[in-house]
Order: sequence, then C-alpha cells, then structure tokens
Amino acid sequence: MMSFKDRMMEALVGNHVLTREQIEAALKFQQTSGGSLQKVLVERGFITESALLSAISQGLGIPQIRLARMKIDPTLKTLLSREIAKQYQLIPIACMGQTLTVAMADPLNIFALDTLTTMTGLSINPLLATAGDIQEAIDVYYGTGVEETLRQMVRETRPVAPDRAPARPPRPEEPPKKSARPAGLTQEPPVVRMTDMLLAKAVQLRASDLLIEPLEHAFRVRYRVDGVLQEGEAPPRQFQQAVVSRIKILAELNIAERRLPQDGHFNALMDGRPVDFRVSVLPATFGERVVLRILDKRQVKLDLRTLGFHPDDLSMLQRLAQQPHGLVLCTGPTGSGKTTTLYSLLTTVDRPEKNLVTVEDPVEFQLEGVNQVTARADIGLTFAAALRSILRQDPDVIMVGEIRDAETADMAVKAALTGHLVLSTLHTNSAAGTVVRLVNMGVEPFLLNSSLLAVIGQRLVRRICSSCQKAYRPPEALAKKFGLVDARGRVVELVKGEGCGACFQSGYRGREVIAEVLTIVPPMRELILHRPQERELEESARQSGMRTLREHGLQKAIAHLTSLDEVIRTTVGESVELGSAAP
Repeated sequence: MMSFKDRMMEALVGNHVLTREQIEAALKFQQTSGGSLQKVLVERGFITESALLSAISQGLGIPQIRLARMKIDPTLKTLLSREIAKQYQLIPIACMGQTLTVAMADPLNIFALDTLTTMTGLSINPLLATAGDIQEAIDVYYGTGVEETLRQMVRETRPVAPDRAPARPPRPEEPPKKSARPAGLTQEPPVVRMTDMLLAKAVQLRASDLLIEPLEHAFRVRYRVDGVLQEGEAPPRQFQQAVVSRIKILAELNIAERRLPQDGHFNALMDGRPVDFRVSVLPATFGERVVLRILDKRQVKLDLRTLGFHPDDLSMLQRLAQQPHGLVLCTGPTGSGKTTTLYSLLTTVDRPEKNLVTVEDPVEFQLEGVNQVTARADIGLTFAAALRSILRQDPDVIMVGEIRDAETADMAVKAALTGHLVLSTLHTNSAAGTVVRLVNMGVEPFLLNSSLLAVIGQRLVRRICSSCQKAYRPPEALAKKFGLVDARGRVVELVKGEGCGACFQSGYRGREVIAEVLTIVPPMRELILHRPQERELEESARQSGMRTLREHGLQKAIAHLTSLDEVIRTTVGESVELGSAAP
C-alpha cells in the first residue's frame, strides 16, 4: 500500500500542481534539512499552504478542514489523550452517533485509525488538516502541558511549608551551560521541568516578555502577548524561589545574592531554533521578581516594507536612508518597535561600500555585515564614550541605541554635522515633542536646524486575527467622533476578532506599526530656530502633509487590519478632532 507521502506526491504531479522536478528538488532538500515534505514545499516557495492542502484533498478524495475557524467541544478530549493526539498528529472535532470525526495530518495512517477505533469503539471519519494547524489546536484544546507538569511536580516533590522554607534554594548538582538546550521533561527534577515549560509556553504564545512575580500568598506568572499582559498557570508559592534560582543559573547570575538587582541573558533551543532570553531580577517585598525579554528571531523580519508604514512614509524613509549625512530619530515608549525600525533602516543601507557601526545596550540581534558594540556603563563605556571612539573608525552610518543624556545628544548631532548618517531612538510621546526635548537637553537650535532630517513617532497595534474576524458598524455617534464615515455620510464597516484557536481566543494575532513621520522641511527649520512649542511644530508638520498616529491607526481600522478599540488604546493621548479619516 502506498504511503501518505507517496499518494500526496502522485496527487500533486497527477493534477499538474507541481512538476516532478520540483518534487525531486524538495525531496533532496528534505534529506539534508529534515522536516516534513509539506513544510519543505511551502517554505521553498513551490506552493502556498492553502493550495497544497486543496490539491492533496482533491487528489486523495478526503475533505479538508481549517481548524482555526472551529470551536471544538471540550468534552471530546475525554475520548483521546493529549499524548495520542500528539503521537499521531490528530485532534477530535465532532462526534455524531457512533462516528467520531477527526482532523489528521496523515488521514491514510492505518495504525492511527485502528488505534482510535480500538480506544473509542467508534467509527472514525478522517479529515485532512495541516500539521501546524493540528499542533496549534492541541495546544489550545489540551493545553501546552504546564498543567500536567504542575500536577506531576506536586506529586513528586514534598511541599515545604511557607514558614519553614529553607533560607537558600538547593543548588542543582550540574548547572546547565549558558547555551544549553532546556532540560528534557521526563529526566530532570520537577522544578527544572516547570521552568522549562514556562519558557516553552512563552515562546509558543509568541510572548515578548515573561513575568515571574512573588505575591504575599501566591506566585504569579504573566505573559506579554502582542503588547498585552495575560496571566498564566503558575507553580505553588513554595516553589517560587527555586524557579527563580533555576533562571538565575541559566543566566549565570549569583543565586546567593537576593538584595541587589541583577541582569543577564542566556539562549536556548526551542522547537529546533535558537531563542534569546534577557533576564532582569529585581528584589521586591515578597521575593525576587524576574522579567525575561524573549527575542525570537523567527518572529522578527527586518524589512521596512513589512512593518506597516504608510506607502508615503515608507518612500520617505527609504529616501532618508540614502542620505549621506544627517540625524534620523525614532521615538515612542518602551516596546513600540523603535529598534526594529532602526535595524530595518540599517539593512536598507547595508552595502559593501558602506561602513556601518552601532552602539547598543544591549545588542538585540546580530546583523551580518554590521559592526555592533555593546555599551557597558559599569566600566565607563557609555553611549557617548563609545560614539566618540566610533567616530575614529571611519564610519558612514552610525546607530546609537538611545539618546539618554545631553552628552550623547551633543555627540550625535555633531556626528551628523560632520558627514555621517546617524540613527537613534529617544523616549518622547510624539514626533513633534522630540525637537522640544532635544532643545531642553541642551542642544542648540541652530545645530538641530542643520542636522535633523526626520523624526519617526511610532506605536504598535495588534492585528485582527484573520481566522475569526467579524464585520460590524460602530454606533453613529462614535463613528462621527472619529471620522469613520464615507463621502456619502455612511458609517464605514469595521472588523473585530471573536477569538479562536489560532489567536488563543484573543481576537488578535501579531502586531504592526502605526507611525507619524515628521520631516524637517524649510518652514520647520525656520521655526526650530525660535524654540517653538510642541503644538506649533505639530501644526507646521500637519500643514506639510504629516498624518498623526491616530489618523494612521484609523486608516488601518478602515482597511480591516486592526480594531477601533486598539487604535484608541494606543493613541489615547491624542486629540480626536482630526476630521474625516476615511480614505
């Protein structure tokens, strides 16, 4: 009997979806890189995932299903365990009478079908789904395994009464190396398994941060997903210090020191790919609070064209990146994607004839062909000191991670005036406020007038999940308040996410930029010389064609990319008297 893989190849070639040469090329690549043939075909660009699924479904005569759009009856998981679902890459989706309908990555797997029939006593109706969709459904439907690990940890470990807890957590006999893979879930002590599961769940949720917080009578774990914190399953309070110590060991920190803040980092393999974790430990009232910043390179694409800038602003930024000298600043709160934008600008100008140097604290991503320096204030290597040395290294483009003080601001402006393109970030609430902030930091207006090219003010908004979005029209009063009416005066149609397995019931999946790009045109240069207020600069920029953060966000809401609630949340400080935002 032909295997699923053979039947799939015959279906693709027989229906003229792919050529035999393309199949052979994919098979050759699979032999060296591993992974499923379906995954290789999609990742190598031979075919899209939806087209692949349709072709296989038609060729095998088995209906296909998109699990992200389904709400599965939670009682069905009593029929099949999580282990069986993972082993055979399947998930039960419906039961009618004596027939159990199951989504399978390999619906021709006779062993899996026989096992299901024996375990349930039901007839099995297989449907076709992708392995990725099934894995996501298993994680949402059965959980990611944290609950099971918690129960096992409590069974295997004798609880310690809170008032008799040891003064110091026990040290593992063999601390893992800094770059080691998290320990296996079955051979290691329960605390190690629990810590590994917390890290794995954070990566699986696409979280940017993992917060481990001791409370008076509890131990809280939270994940920041798409910019919003959500609480997760946590171990019992008595294991809090042991979990913190495990993380400190991974980051090579001093586990005996609990009075002072500590910072470190480590990297680990998650699902076969490297993930970086930046660790910050802060002594708090009820114990040490740990925050891990998660840097998953697979989730970050350093391409200006994919970040979400308006086409007009994108063209402007691409022109600015080609300027021989000047200062370009990116502003916004922490976590608004400023560094990603600057990295993307760097990749735009990265050519063999250019000498690119950065100074960062710390270096977040290694950029090929770019010389990156880590600032170390504890040994005197501040941004200003590093920048002073970089200027003796014959740079063409300089990126300064952040302008934090007057000395760094002065050095950045003077570097821009002496023939270098300087990119940096600054913490301000708006693009117009950047000029006022720099003047208040001591930069002379005439120097700013000559050096500043543009300021990018940006935020990140969550994208509506494409699998569960639903159209609606906002109330007329609200629509008029935000200019959500078309030329005929009708309320425009918006969308919102209802929540599904693909977005972990949040209604959102991923984020993108909304931005205001303030370019320094001649009228504004004259204005800068007279130390203007922020409102004056914003009015001048609006007259020159700048769209504000809220205007850009409303355009994205009208285009069904984000929600009105999300735009209001991220631009809460802006005036709503902006006129019509409809295109």
